[in-house]
Amino acid sequence: MRLIPDAIPSLAGPMIAEDDPLPPDDRATMGAALALGDLYSTQAPRLHRFFARCSGRQDAGDLVQESFARLAAADAARGNTIEQPEAYLHRIATNVLRNRAKIALQRSIRQHVPAEEERLVGPDLISALEARDLLNRLQTSLMRLKPGTREIFLAHRVDGLSYKEIAENRGLSEKGVEWHMRKAIAHLDRMLRRR
Repeated sequence: MRLIPDAIPSLAGPMIAEDDPLPPDDRATMGAALALGDLYSTQAPRLHRFFARCSGRQDAGDLVQESFARLAAADAARGNTIEQPEAYLHRIATNVLRNRAKIALQRSIRQHVPAEEERLVGPDLISALEARDLLNRLQTSLMRLKPGTREIFLAHRVDGLSYKEIAENRGLSEKGVEWHMRKAIAHLDRMLRRR
């Protein structure tokens, strides 16, 4: 990056010779802003395509704006003008992408938890075997019940029917359904306690 002394207009505008007429006062004070505006109109579409290709379309507009803001801040802070603003702008754009990548990497590193520090949970084979054993014992116990008691128990516990509905379907009283349920529960309880 080569800087030009204060005598040359901002952003490498054309040089003025001593016998050239000076621009109007309002044009002379806005020279840097006009040069930046001209640079924006010529370079913003190119930068937008560059950012869309490198980082995705949703962030491209923000990155273009950030690049031009940095260029304007650098031009204002220097006191010297930038000789090749297009090249300088491209360098700023590349640095903006690098900074975004560094920030994303740092965020990822902060959120990373090493595998040694994290308790990895796998399938508990012992619990699966115990559950399968329990189901087998329940099924065996149910098969040892009398068919009528077993059907009443399954109708209530599996099908979700009420005592009243079961009594109506089987032609029993509700007390009779309660008796079958007590009998089935007591039988299953005895079988499960016997390990």
